[in-house]
Amino acid sequence: MTERKTLGPIVSSAHLADGAAPALSELEFGMILAFHAFERWMVRCMAAAGEPGLGPLDVLIVHAVNHRERAKTLADLCLVLNVEDTHLVTYAVRKLEKAGLVKSGRKGKEKTVTITDKGARACGRYRDIREELLVKTIQDMGLSSEALSRVAAQLRILSGHYGQAARAAASL
Repeated sequence: MTERKTLGPIVSSAHLADGAAPALSELEFGMILAFHAFERWMVRCMAAAGEPGLGPLDVLIVHAVNHRERAKTLADLCLVLNVEDTHLVTYAVRKLEKAGLVKSGRKGKEKTVTITDKGARACGRYRDIREELLVKTIQDMGLSSEALSRVAAQLRILSGHYGQAARAAASL
């Protein structure tokens, strides 16, 4: 009988898993896969909702602008979406304005962005498609809302640790 060799953790970079926390490398690989799958999903769902040609950040921004139906500043959008490069948000807002999904305004000296009727309808169609194609399959996995909320909270906490580590690395 031959002995079966254990493959070890599933990671993208074995040299990173050689350290003190190989499970962190497993998590990072999972985040990489989830991140790219989520980006593909957002773009394809919005295309199915009738708005092709948008990138992942564009989709995030149109949903963020639609959130709670009140004007957002560019700083608000950058903060909520954790985007450091404000020019990326500015460019996306211009693209969304040209598509008729958002409109710009002013609140004092600050530029604001609000959703248009067309943008709200696109977000509604996206929601309906998401319910049909994604939510049902996630529910079929048997994950409770509480379990999903715990994972979400842990990811938000991890993002803080990665942000702090990024700031420390930038100071080296």
